[in-house]
Amino acid sequence: MNIDTCLKEGYLIRIKSNQKDLIEKEIKEAEYDLEKAKESFEEEDFKWCIVKAYYAMFHISKALLFKLGYKEKRHFAIEIVLEELNKNGKLEIEYINNFKAALSAREDADYHYIYSKDNAEYILENAEEFIERISKLIKILK
Repeated sequence: MNIDTCLKEGYLIRIKSNQKDLIEKEIKEAEYDLEKAKESFEEEDFKWCIVKAYYAMFHISKALLFKLGYKEKRHFAIEIVLEELNKNGKLEIEYINNFKAALSAREDADYHYIYSKDNAEYILENAEEFIERISKLIKILK
């Protein structure tokens, strides 16, 4: 699947690009969720740590999509945009893999009650790196 297919299927919709208010709102949500994920880890609430770490990644990704002029209607559409950025040499593959891993871990924690301290720590570390990288990308994209 690619961006054009996502647009045709309604998984992505085009919006006015570079909407600063929407971008800033999503960045703040990402920062909030990351803080809550860290707190949850410290409290040994590993399920909630994973969920919040994923949502931190989700919100920073939404900010990126807003920068590019897209709004997602399904979480997997974010992966498609990230993969396109990778194909264009703008994003390293590790960040796409980390997003996919976080999505999978969030689904396991939320729906199958499968989570651990080690996995929470891994997802939390990836979320911090992901947010830092995507934030830089948002700043340099035109």
